[in-house]
Amino acid sequence: MKHTMKRWELNEIGRQNLKLSEVEIPQPGSNEVLVRVNAVSLNFRDKVIIEGHMGNNMPMPFTPGSDMAGIIVAVGPKTTRFSPGERVISSFNADWIDGKLKNTAKNPHYNTVGYAFQGVLAEYVVMNEEWLVKSPQTLTDAEASTLVCSGLTAWFALIERGGLRAGETVLVQGTGGVALFALQIAKSVGAEVFITSSSDEKLAAAAALGADHGINRNKENWVEAIYRLTDERGIDHVVDTVGGRNFADSVRAVASHGRISLIGMMDTHDTSASGMLLLLKSPTIQGIGVGHRRALEDLVRAVDSVKLKPVIDKSFRFDQLPEALELLEKGAFGKIVINVS
Repeated sequence: MKHTMKRWELNEIGRQNLKLSEVEIPQPGSNEVLVRVNAVSLNFRDKVIIEGHMGNNMPMPFTPGSDMAGIIVAVGPKTTRFSPGERVISSFNADWIDGKLKNTAKNPHYNTVGYAFQGVLAEYVVMNEEWLVKSPQTLTDAEASTLVCSGLTAWFALIERGGLRAGETVLVQGTGGVALFALQIAKSVGAEVFITSSSDEKLAAAAALGADHGINRNKENWVEAIYRLTDERGIDHVVDTVGGRNFADSVRAVASHGRISLIGMMDTHDTSASGMLLLLKSPTIQGIGVGHRRALEDLVRAVDSVKLKPVIDKSFRFDQLPEALELLEKGAFGKIVINVS
């Protein structure tokens, strides 16, 4: 095996400071594994972190990216969960295995790969074996990499926390990675799916994936459209991928005793809504910080069972990260993937 590798690095925040460096391939220590990275899926948060809009708690020099699929090439002492040759994906919340996240009320931490810990935009990465999950057998590495953040976020909101059942209604806002996973997961359990977008073309593509109702938010008020399409009953599960001021409209659209999963960070304004509507409707409001490793393992099994296929808008070469970030900023239909090797 060669002794050096390439990885993307920041020495200070700012997209203009990204550089592709050549460094020595790290070696795994106790309970660690060395993974050859084959694919990395990008998230909007990667752009935000690179540009310094989520604080400056990253270890410098810093490698961004959290969602990786690859193959284990070496294991360190005392490693028991994996062996060389196994295909794996990363776990977004590094040390959140199951149950409630251990945190503090005053200063909740954000111990995630690609922020508090070094990221995965590299040809090789060393990770603790607890931070990895076996890849789905039915997906390529490019497809599998998209499950780590977007796929798990949708699964955690609708299945792990939401208990979604057949016949219930789901509103998906937009056509990004989380939104399209939510659409596909909801349809796989027999839900009725409503989706909003500013593009008729994207709505047609969402319909081809199984969406039952498409609403062009540039052509009509989407909340009024929900009232019309549901005979004013509203939506059982609202997947809010925008946040901020949009949350007030999610509260208007949700059915009585429904559920709103607050996921997005597109609008950075504080979230607020009508207190009267919250009292009268009594919805469950849940913030979704992706999810734990056990839920990711559940998602992997479900993907193999129902043959779910992630939607990839475009793939880029490893040296085309700047171009990939430009598309991420414009808004993709589904996921953007970097082919590392």
